[in-house]
Order: sequence, then C-alpha cells, then structure tokens
Amino acid sequence: MVEYDEVNSAMKKRSLAGNVGIGFFVIAFITIAVAFSTPSWLVSDYRITGAKLDRLGLWTHCFRSLPDPNNNYNPNRFFVGCRWIYDPFTTGYDQIRGFLVPGFMVATQFFFTFAFIAALLCAILTLLYFLCCGPDMKQYVLLIKLNAWISLFGGLSGGIAVIVFAACANRNGWMPGHDNNFFGWSFILACIGVVAMLVASTLFFVDGYVQQRKKDNLKGSQTRFEMEHESRA
Repeated sequence: MVEYDEVNSAMKKRSLAGNVGIGFFVIAFITIAVAFSTPSWLVSDYRITGAKLDRLGLWTHCFRSLPDPNNNYNPNRFFVGCRWIYDPFTTGYDQIRGFLVPGFMVATQFFFTFAFIAALLCAILTLLYFLCCGPDMKQYVLLIKLNAWISLFGGLSGGIAVIVFAACANRNGWMPGHDNNFFGWSFILACIGVVAMLVASTLFFVDGYVQQRKKDNLKGSQTRFEMEHESRA
C-alpha cells in the first residue's frame, strides 16, 4: 500500500526535464517569432556612408540607394527606403523581384515559415501541457510526445533555413557592398531560436519517456496491490 501511494504521488508531478523544456521553448518561440517578422537578417555597416543596402529580412528590404539591377529597364532608377518584398504598389519592384528573392531566399522563407508554424502549434500544446493537463490524465504522454515531434520538425526546418541563408546571403554578386555587409540581430535570434527549439524537443522527449515509465510503474504497483488485497481476502 505504501509503495502504491508513493508511485501515485510521483505520478502527479511533472518531471524536471519537462519544466526545463518549457523554459527553452519560451525562448525558442520568442526568438523565432521576432526573427520571422523583423528585417535585420543582413545589414550594412552603418559607418559606410555610401552603402546601397540598409538591411533586409525574410519579407522586407530596406535600401539607401540601390541602382536598378536590370539596367535594361531604367539605368537611372534607384530604389530607396523599406518595402515589403512582394509589394504590388511600388513601381519597378515587380521587375526586380527575381533579384530580390533568388532561389536561396525562397528556400530560407519556406523552411523558416515551417519553423514559425511549428512554434505556434507547440505554443498551444505547451500551454495545454502547463496549464490544463496533468500527469494523471490519459493522453498526457501522447501530448508530450506530439509536442516533442513538432518541436523537432520546427527546429530542423529552422536549422535548414539559417544554414542556407548563412551560406548564400552574403555572397558576391547579390546584395551590393557584400564586404561591408554582415548578419544582423534578426539572424542571430533565428539561430538562437533554432537551437532552443531543438533543446526543448530533446527535453520533451525525455519527459515523455519519464512519464511513460511512471505510468508503467503505477500500473505494476496497482496490479501488485490488487493481488495482495485478493490474497488477504
């Protein structure tokens, strides 16, 4: 009876891995969301007065004075200020969209969008895990494992995005002044978010294993208790 009560009491507690995993996921969600929506993935050195690029993100480009990369259209045209990449209203942006969004940028947008969506889904599951569900609930282990798999998917997708961007964004032949350009704070946050997401996924997997072991131990203790009770009767 004492053994059964001890196991049942332990079953009602969240594991350390799960609690720490929540902390890492909060970091991952905030950093991925901020990186997804801010235009500082690649920035120009502010000390360079003649720089043509100001900064750019996944969805926004900011130029100080970018000459038209397609000189066949208008060699005297310059692009200035911040614009949404798919802006349909600014004259000329539709003509240089192939320059603004080359293949590697499409890949970066694609995979980091998956990372962001995964973070949103995991936020919902983590809130259920932290606020609504307890270890004594029937689908608790399934909830943890689902959260772990989605976190893993998001972390891997985000990892592909930052690797592709790091390998291709500051290469010669794309944005002008590449020698004076560097990866900005949005890109750094994206990297932090990806790492935190993968760590959170690992901890959720550990928590799922721990909670499954607790369930198995509880079933075993309950079976022994029932057998002892029947033998005494």
